[in-house]
Amino acid sequence: MISIRFVVMMLGLAFTGFLVARASWVTGPVSEPPLLWTALILFLVVAWFCIFWGMTSGLRTRSQEITVARGSDRLPMWLCVAALLVSMVLPPLISAAIPLEARTEQYATWYIGGLGALMTILVIRRRPWAAWSGTAVLTGWSMVLLGPIPALGLGLVGSVVWVTGAHFFTFALDRAARDTERLGELQRTASAVQAAQGSQQRERRIQVQRALAVAGPVLARTIATGGRLSEDERTDARIAEGRLRDELRGPRLLDADVREALDAARRRGAMVTMFDEGGLDGLAEEQLHIIRAELAQTLRSARSERLYIRTSPDERVAVTVVGRASSTLGLSDEDSVDLWREIEHPAG
Repeated sequence: MISIRFVVMMLGLAFTGFLVARASWVTGPVSEPPLLWTALILFLVVAWFCIFWGMTSGLRTRSQEITVARGSDRLPMWLCVAALLVSMVLPPLISAAIPLEARTEQYATWYIGGLGALMTILVIRRRPWAAWSGTAVLTGWSMVLLGPIPALGLGLVGSVVWVTGAHFFTFALDRAARDTERLGELQRTASAVQAAQGSQQRERRIQVQRALAVAGPVLARTIATGGRLSEDERTDARIAEGRLRDELRGPRLLDADVREALDAARRRGAMVTMFDEGGLDGLAEEQLHIIRAELAQTLRSARSERLYIRTSPDERVAVTVVGRASSTLGLSDEDSVDLWREIEHPAG
């Protein structure tokens, strides 16, 4: 696929080559041919260096090309200095090679268009102030050597227009690149938000399905009996309510073993409260499995009448389990704590 970069490079190559070819078509007297040919070669070498410098890398993706267009396209300072030196020496060098009576001929004034093209290349290669400095030097030399009116009529206006147009073109291109990057960021943000919303919707559907699976039979039995439940059915309803709270408040702590241990604790009459307050984000499934296994073991061995299970944002502790004895025993708050278990983050 041919890129805009390649097309612009080929256009610059063809145009500078055409200018040199036109200057080589000598139709009048030349007093110092070596100076003329030296000027032609010097211009061609510097112009082609400015065109090809840093442009020979391989294929790039679209985002890489935007970055390159705004970054590494910039010419090194030494090459800008070389182009400015050419703009300083080329007009007097050609004028010294051409007799006074022939200095307005086509082969003697080609440097106006040539230097205008060179300064246009500098603008495109992200050196606008160097380009405008060279344009000012060209304007001064051409007016001194040819006179203001002849210089304007022999291409100076066109050279200034080229540099101006290139300046506006690169400004618009950079702005379009910035807008493209901003649009890409907005699209990525929108995709991330959409994915997060989709994940939340799936999680809500899963929670609803679990809630229906847990509470559905109890609700159906309650409706069927008009609320007149046996003691065992009331226990099942209380356990179902606890399961629903667990699924909503701490789903990442639950697996089959933990659910079984929670049901057993509630069946013996314990009040269990679970809160997921963060700290488990980013853990691998293997690490969560280790934490759940230790939590299930802690719940099986607990004999407290009130159990509080909380995740922790602490770097060391993943889950804290606190057990309290019944407040009817007349114990203080400190004395009523009969279980304190900190489950640490697994290594790795």
